[in-house]
Amino acid sequence: MAYVILFLSALLAATLFPAQSETVLAGLILNGQHAFWLLITVATLGNTLGSVINWWLGRYLEHFHDKRWFPLKAATLERAQQQFQRYGWWSLLLSWVPIVGDPLTMVAGLMRMPLLAFVLVVAVAKGGRYLALGWLVL
Repeated sequence: MAYVILFLSALLAATLFPAQSETVLAGLILNGQHAFWLLITVATLGNTLGSVINWWLGRYLEHFHDKRWFPLKAATLERAQQQFQRYGWWSLLLSWVPIVGDPLTMVAGLMRMPLLAFVLVVAVAKGGRYLALGWLVL
């Protein structure tokens, strides 16, 4: 059950919903009843899947960029696209950063970044964060 809770908290934390998967992970590591590497893996998978949801939302929302209610103005969207084209997938190495990471993953979808490349980069970034946190907790 602990792994399911960790997975769900990590998934939610990667979306626009506020959640703290780091505290759940730290608590489970300190508890000492679960395998360290399995905890890191479950948290990484959940958080990466949450980012894939953001990617999909970005990809889907692109269809509405010409609507009045669309949250980004055409000029803002164009600037974001230029920045993403300039830094490309390297910017996704910051996908683990609170507040900044979620929009980055949505922009990757808007920019039609290939899903496989997206998943690989985001999994490395998020897995690295969980691994660093896990080592700090130990």
